[in-house]
Amino acid sequence: MSSVAAFPDTTREQLEALTAAAESDVSPVVMLNLLRFAGDEGRAAYGRYGEAVAPLVARVGGEVVWSGSCGDAVIGPQDGEWDWALLVRYPSRRAFLEMISSPDYGDAHPHRVAAIADSRLIPCTESSEGALA
Repeated sequence: MSSVAAFPDTTREQLEALTAAAESDVSPVVMLNLLRFAGDEGRAAYGRYGEAVAPLVARVGGEVVWSGSCGDAVIGPQDGEWDWALLVRYPSRRAFLEMISSPDYGDAHPHRVAAIADSRLIPCTESSEGALA
């Protein structure tokens, strides 16, 4: 699948797990993006990436739920690990995979590569287990 090239930090095992989950789980997924920019130029490059990717997210039925800057950790390392957090809801993992596998995404991806010093992309699904009452 072309998404391996889209996320060079993704291991084959991670991609296979996401693909397997996409085949059996049709519930909505929220992708938690934690981003550390490669300086001011990285922040600008991420802006270009966001402009290019927004219509692709919408095309598969996704939407940005929330985005904003990150402050110092209350629990965890105090080194300012993340600059930005972004929550993007997709109708399913399959919709996310469709988006990152598209040729248009491949065209936008170099902006992301230029933007990011480090990142995490974590799929999250809604659950009532352990929820705060």
